[in-house]
Amino acid sequence: MRTAVLQLNAQGMSSTKLYNHIRIAHKNSVKVLLLGEYVLNPFFKELQDMSLSMIQEQSSHQIKILKELSSSYSMTIIAPLVIVKQKKIYKVVAKFAPSSTAYYQQQILINYAHWNEEKFFSNDIAKIQTPMIFNVDGFKFGVISGFELHFDAIFAKLDRKKVDCILVPSVATFDSYERWKALITTRAFTHSCYILRANRIGEYQDKEHLWQFYGDSVLAAPNGELLTHLGNKEELMIVDMEHREVVQTRRSWGFIEAISKRV
Repeated sequence: MRTAVLQLNAQGMSSTKLYNHIRIAHKNSVKVLLLGEYVLNPFFKELQDMSLSMIQEQSSHQIKILKELSSSYSMTIIAPLVIVKQKKIYKVVAKFAPSSTAYYQQQILINYAHWNEEKFFSNDIAKIQTPMIFNVDGFKFGVISGFELHFDAIFAKLDRKKVDCILVPSVATFDSYERWKALITTRAFTHSCYILRANRIGEYQDKEHLWQFYGDSVLAAPNGELLTHLGNKEELMIVDMEHREVVQTRRSWGFIEAISKRV
C-alpha cells in the first residue's frame, strides 16, 4: 500500500501547494495521503481571535478543494479540519475519498491551562467509540488525532478492528520529538500495526510561548522499528506498507490474540 504524508505549514486560503504536492503523489501511485493538524486552518490559538463566519468560510473552501483533488486523482485524503455547525466549532478529521466524504470527531482533546482545546471546541465528551476505520484495496486504516495516541481506551477499540495502519495527524511542539518517537514506535509494536504520523511545521508566538512545530513526520513498522522520518521543512514523504508484515508480526508476538481471549 503506497501512502504519503504531506508536511506543511498552515495554508490559509491558498491551495497551490496542495495541488502541486498531490499531483506529484498521484504520479507516484499514492493511494492515501495524510495531512497534519492545523494545516487547513490556523492554529488553535489563532482561531480564538477569528469570527465564526471566517472559520466557516475557510473550511468550506478547503473542503471543496479537497473533494475536487480526491476525485480528480483517485486518492483518499485524510485531513484535520475545524468546522462550524449551528454556530458551534468542532475539531474533526475528514476523509475525502473519490466518491464520498466522512468526518471523525476527535474524542479526546487537549485540556491544559496553556492549550485548552476541550474548552474551546464543542466536541462531545462521551464514552469512547471506535475511531474512523476504512479500507483501500484490502488494506485497513484507522484514524485518530495526535493527542489520542496517548490513550489505551482508543487502542482497545482499534485492536478489535485489526487495522493494518493507524494514521495520526498531529501538531506536536515544544521539543517533544524524542518522546513522540518513543510513543509511536512503542504503540506500533505493542499493537502490531504500522503507525504513520504527520506533524505540521511553522511556528506561533503568543505572550508566553513560542510554539515551534518541528515536523518529524514518521512511519513506524509493526515490529516497532522506525522506518523513516522527515526533518523540519516542507516535504512529501512517500512510503510503502505491506499487509503481510502486519500478519507476520501478529503471529510472531500474539499480543492482540492474547487480549482477545480475555475480553
